[in-house]
Amino acid sequence: MKKENILEVRDLQTTFKLYEGLLKAVNHVDLTVRTGKTLGIIGESGCGKSVTAHSILNTVQAPGKVEGGTVMYRTRDGKEVNLAAEAPNSKFMRSIRGQEISMIFQEPMTSMSPVYTIGQQMVEAYLTHQTKKNRAMKLEATERAMEMLQRVGMQNPKQRMNDYPHQLSGGMCQRAMIAMALMLNPRVLIADEPTTALDVTVQAQITDLMLELQETMNMSIIYITHDMGVISEVADDICVMYLGRVMEQGTAEQIFLNPTHPYTVRLLRSIPKLGRKIPGARLDAIHGNVPVPIDPKNECGFCSRCLEMKPGVCDAGVPSMIEVEPGHYVRCFLRGKEGA
Repeated sequence: MKKENILEVRDLQTTFKLYEGLLKAVNHVDLTVRTGKTLGIIGESGCGKSVTAHSILNTVQAPGKVEGGTVMYRTRDGKEVNLAAEAPNSKFMRSIRGQEISMIFQEPMTSMSPVYTIGQQMVEAYLTHQTKKNRAMKLEATERAMEMLQRVGMQNPKQRMNDYPHQLSGGMCQRAMIAMALMLNPRVLIADEPTTALDVTVQAQITDLMLELQETMNMSIIYITHDMGVISEVADDICVMYLGRVMEQGTAEQIFLNPTHPYTVRLLRSIPKLGRKIPGARLDAIHGNVPVPIDPKNECGFCSRCLEMKPGVCDAGVPSMIEVEPGHYVRCFLRGKEGA
């Protein structure tokens, strides 16, 4: 691993054995997370973003399974470990989750237990990683929980500790989940579409909060979303996924100023632009849907929806990642020698 990186994913493969066939949710994915920086993963629903996050944490549920690849992580004491090689329910992986790598799930209302209070769940998350679970430690956990609730902007944290998830609004529940994820000062935070179900005002508050906490805690973030506007505000590096594969990756500046893959270009064109109101004009939408990756064909996954598709080229195999400029990679035949 390079010194500036805290997490390196190489050739990650996660599949689901279904009655219809083998679903390749994560298909030879490479990712790099720099220490103290934010990696944004974007793409439509069904592209494999969330499964990639669960694969990193080794929490893929049956019938899913991480079939291959490495997830190299540098721990607090400087050791480099391959998380993909560890048993999902091992003592080591349980020590990593929450303490070293934490995750904010997509739906906080359904991710939290409805029969326990917010405080009970936060205290339990803290005590799980402690060797001693006496009364003094429980008091320490309670104080830490109230401190984190206050830090994420929760009003009257002492009262909220006794509330159940259904008693909180969407924004408050999301803040509670962020507070729970940060209880043990994780070094990497995986945020799986943390603002999707929230209104625009609360989205901005949550995004600003995460960036503020990242700066104060020197935390790395993997921010998963399909909102290009949000990712432009938070990401240092961007990875564009489609049909379980990485189609383009580079710095945020490279992706937004020099988008190379046809899919990335279409995503950026679909963003509404202020001050360019043309009567009767429509957004440049990408027609069709992401195919289900069950026994996928040996072709570019985007060729069925690509306006630049060349028969005999794009459907002749899976393109390799090529470097179009230093640190900027794209998976497209049309950008390589084959499409010249």
